[in-house]
Amino acid sequence: MTEDARQAGHPEQSGRAGHSGQAARPTITDVARRAGVSKSLVSFALNDRPGVSAETRDRILAAARELGWTPSLRARSLSVDRSYALGLVIGRSVDVIAADPFFHAFIAGVESEFSTAGQVLVLTRATPGREEAATYRGLAADKRVDGVFLTDLRADDDRIRLVSELGLAAVTLGRPDIPSPFPSVSVDDGRGIRAAVDHLIALGHRRIAHVAGPSNMLHGRRRAEAFAAAARAGGVEPMAAVETDFSAVDGARATRELLALGTERPTAIVYSNDMMALAGLAVAQRAGLRVPLDLSITGFDNTELGEHTFPSITSVATDAAEWGARSARLLLAAIAEEPVGDIELAEPRLVIRESTAAAPAAPVAAAPPRT
Repeated sequence: MTEDARQAGHPEQSGRAGHSGQAARPTITDVARRAGVSKSLVSFALNDRPGVSAETRDRILAAARELGWTPSLRARSLSVDRSYALGLVIGRSVDVIAADPFFHAFIAGVESEFSTAGQVLVLTRATPGREEAATYRGLAADKRVDGVFLTDLRADDDRIRLVSELGLAAVTLGRPDIPSPFPSVSVDDGRGIRAAVDHLIALGHRRIAHVAGPSNMLHGRRRAEAFAAAARAGGVEPMAAVETDFSAVDGARATRELLALGTERPTAIVYSNDMMALAGLAVAQRAGLRVPLDLSITGFDNTELGEHTFPSITSVATDAAEWGARSARLLLAAIAEEPVGDIELAEPRLVIRESTAAAPAAPVAAAPPRT
């Protein structure tokens, strides 16, 4: 008798009433029967392994949802040397994490894959340095996680060596600037910054500033470098990039610094994320400047809120949820010791809205900040 036939004959494993009279938990056999495929194909589809067509995978996932099937993590972890948990350690302040829509969308993308793959996400925050290193060691101890997502890559990032020494699988968000044994999922965010600068130069702006992220983060540095290169390529000498921690508070502070330059202030500001662009919009309007008539503003990430402000924010669009989903699938494949390689996401695009317009004939000095 086959395994399918044996399970079909036992109500406690098939989802029918068991000895208690209650419906038993549906099994992988029930999913296979509902989808009209074999158990092995169900297993391959639920773990996102190759060999399953997109149509069949969708049918299997639909059958699992209809039956309310969820994997038993306890049984799986006891049967193999796996925790079925993956870690995400974020080295930013709690306030920034809570406010930044990127992390929310990224985690949603990860969870969209984990919900059908029987994985859980262990999310923690740690200050970069000794606390962060101790956090990774703690996650690796006793197999609390099978792998980790490495975000906010830094110059000569020592986490890559540490995680490798700990024997954890990993995926990096972006390409490191040092040799790495781990696959990466990245997007050319420099192209997005270049598109924003090109757009502003085409509108006649010649005094363009950049409110940048931390220079010790690779994507913050790369965006700042892309800004300067794009400005010079367009025949414009870039104004200084003001470094921030990516928070709205710091974005507002950087905007006040730039507007304090009076008639020497920029006529356009390229922000490294939408949170800072929205904060900058508020600072400019409180200073009596009209956006975009007196000052043009661009953001990055194309968050939903930026579409509904007045004026709405011109922003670089990337797909953080897709980034999370692709990263999750890649990390699961690495853990399964399948062949993996770097993934380049779709190029970012500039979404032009109301916050950018032709450069003013002469910069209007901003009013002193309110106390």
